[in-house]
Amino acid sequence: MIAVTILGNNSAVPSHGRHPTAQIVQTDEHTFLIDCGEGTQMQMARYKIKRNKISHIFISHLHGDHYFGLIGLLNSYSLNHRVTELHIYSPDLLKDIIQLQLDAANAKLTFDCYFHVLKEEGIIWEDDKTTVSTFKVNHRIECWGFLFKEKRKPRRILPAMAHQHQVPTASYENLQKGEDFINAKNEVIKNELLTVPNKRGRTYAYCADTAYYEPICKNIFEADLVYHEATYLDELHERAQSRYHSTSKQAALIAKKSSANKLIIGHFSSMYETLEKFKEEAFEIFENTEIAEEGVSYIA
Repeated sequence: MIAVTILGNNSAVPSHGRHPTAQIVQTDEHTFLIDCGEGTQMQMARYKIKRNKISHIFISHLHGDHYFGLIGLLNSYSLNHRVTELHIYSPDLLKDIIQLQLDAANAKLTFDCYFHVLKEEGIIWEDDKTTVSTFKVNHRIECWGFLFKEKRKPRRILPAMAHQHQVPTASYENLQKGEDFINAKNEVIKNELLTVPNKRGRTYAYCADTAYYEPICKNIFEADLVYHEATYLDELHERAQSRYHSTSKQAALIAKKSSANKLIIGHFSSMYETLEKFKEEAFEIFENTEIAEEGVSYIA
């Protein structure tokens, strides 16, 4: 399972009760934070997010509405005597920025904080169940998207067939890895007779601030859930392009070309007080679209 909780769905200026970008991504074993705009701590408290469970933070780029809340979160961790290590993935310079803020306050973190600089596309973190990959998007400064993917579970054993071919339980682990079974008569029983593939893992793609950029489609192809920025309605597509942002229709087109299952759109300009039109425009191109509402969790 991958669950995404929206903490902030607005662009640079907090307005209309909306907050700058931040999201919580939860798997069966981990809680991740994507971006950390100002107000993120308050939103965590409001929606009862257990922030101490966060061990990895992913910052897409160094525009303030995506990381200005980070120093406050780190400081709060220290004030609450956190000792668990924290890993932060971001473009270069973020470590220097945070260290300057700590030095100015004569402050020292109570926990080890490791900064990992994003340099190239590919897997940046994984365990035995999940991978996190990064991919480039097209923004005014260096900016990255993130793909959270469950690893495919081991092959599923067919009990009746395993019993028929007298497969001992000690061989089940090898069967789940895809290996054939060799019986006492030295006969090879093909794995395909004894197992079937398990369901593929679920995927969530976070497409950070970006102009319309079709190359990302290959990175998020057939994702179960896609978040894509939609700063403007389509009548302002020229403004969106000049500012390296997208419109609602452009976000929907990326989802369609990626064969995604579901799209959520966010990062709305503060010039819009209501958001219904965004969904209406996107729906014309990609029906399974929702507004990324703050406090709502979406399941990949």
